[in-house]
Amino acid sequence: MAEVSVAADDEAALPPGVPGTDLLSLHESIAGVLATQGDWRRAYHHLKSAFDLARAGSLRDTLTSSYNRRYLDQWLHGPAVEHRGPPGIAIALVDLDLFKKVNDTFGHLVGDRVLREVADLLQQGLPPEAFCARYGGEEFALVIPDVDAARAVRIADTARIRVARHPWRRIRQGLSVTISVGLAHESRAEPDHAAEPERQLRRADALLYMAKRAGRNKVAYRDKESSRTIPRSMNSADATDA
Repeated sequence: MAEVSVAADDEAALPPGVPGTDLLSLHESIAGVLATQGDWRRAYHHLKSAFDLARAGSLRDTLTSSYNRRYLDQWLHGPAVEHRGPPGIAIALVDLDLFKKVNDTFGHLVGDRVLREVADLLQQGLPPEAFCARYGGEEFALVIPDVDAARAVRIADTARIRVARHPWRRIRQGLSVTISVGLAHESRAEPDHAAEPERQLRRADALLYMAKRAGRNKVAYRDKESSRTIPRSMNSADATDA
């Protein structure tokens, strides 16, 4: 069998920009050739690289390339939550408004494109330590650590506005997309305040339904006095109280 040329420092001379799945296969192929040549050290290196790529791929949503529910669950129950900074952590559940109507009117291929673009729009403007994950179906989660409540609300509402103002008509005439957001923030100001990610997710989910009931295309959150939505409800001079 012909020998393959591999860099002496254990890094294969791989072409730039190779998609992850192709890169995975390439590492596996090179590992197989090196193993037949008895070069077990470099074969192991490429097998490990293939494993790392496969693991990274298992934490990504195949449609939107955002993180998936598995990654979200691992992060929320991992050490990062226990050691988050004093300002606290915000979790926002985001749902595309009337998404079934998008699929029924324009077809599932357009619906898939909408999901991909919404995921990209949600990721824009997030702090470096924050991330977007597809929670399921047309629902996403934004996790924003080390942030106070006021900034978390601004980030969530900026995302809502970004989606509403996106030029959706360039995809299909008549297409418009908005999102509703339920934002739950937990502070670490009290030293004995334990992280309870499941409880925080349930709060975000309840607030998401509040945003839906208030007319959609809104962010619902809870301040010190009550639950509120932004922008203002049509039947309220200030905010919608739960």
